[in-house]
Amino acid sequence: MKRKTVRRKTTPIRKPKKKVSVFSGKFVRYLIVTFVIVLVIALGYHYRDGLAYYFSFKSDKILKKEAEAKRISDVRNFQVLEKHEGKSVGLDVSEYQGKIQWTYVDTLEKKYPLHFVFIRATVGRDRKDRRFNRNWLGAKENKMIRGAYHYYRPNENSLEQAELFIQTVTLQKGDLPPVLDIEKLPKNQSLDRLKVGLKRWLKTVELHYGVKPIIYTGEKYYDDFLKEEFSDYLFWIANYNFYREEINEDWLFWQFTEKASIPGIKGNVDVNIYNGDLEQLQFITKE
Repeated sequence: MKRKTVRRKTTPIRKPKKKVSVFSGKFVRYLIVTFVIVLVIALGYHYRDGLAYYFSFKSDKILKKEAEAKRISDVRNFQVLEKHEGKSVGLDVSEYQGKIQWTYVDTLEKKYPLHFVFIRATVGRDRKDRRFNRNWLGAKENKMIRGAYHYYRPNENSLEQAELFIQTVTLQKGDLPPVLDIEKLPKNQSLDRLKVGLKRWLKTVELHYGVKPIIYTGEKYYDDFLKEEFSDYLFWIANYNFYREEINEDWLFWQFTEKASIPGIKGNVDVNIYNGDLEQLQFITKE
């Protein structure tokens, strides 16, 4: 007689439910999404005028008032220019802008008059900008206040660089002071030697022209290496940061963009703001 097999019933073991933590994945994702939405709304509100101009969403009344101006390609550029209404605006050029039609260089987006231009003259101790002579004459004929700048190479002799600039540039009454453009750190010399070279260039050029040169550089370079030791010079500072919208009080010029469109020039152009109006700009030109 076969013995019956008795199967025991197994009681299912229920796993305890996990408590929902406030720091669970879903909650964290919700916080991140909420933060991003709030940030986008805040930025949109802050740049509402520039965005409205860019996308042509302004009222008919304002659009008619500003019908003569083209849409400014960069929202930040519009924001910056709007905040500096009344200050003098200009550009800087070199051979990289190609052949400039100077008779067309007059305004930025047909709204902001261009009063001045800085033109690259020389590079290092042995190179002259291929378009300098044409640009120097063209700017004068176009009745723009002009200035010349030298691109400084840290690892080359500073006096030879100064001599090349002096041989290339003849300043006339109404021209801006000469400019020393320093952007690179030295490879074969110390920072102390770099500063000695910069001072030699500046003093040599000042002695020749009878006017104190201006120094061009980036904001970080200015803060880290030049601000203290060259405090008796005026500075032209480059900063394209999206969140910077106003010129510092201690900056003479501010290069706020490298992506502007100017009539008569193909491609992008640097645009600068002078820390004053046209009359004040004329005051610092060569007598």
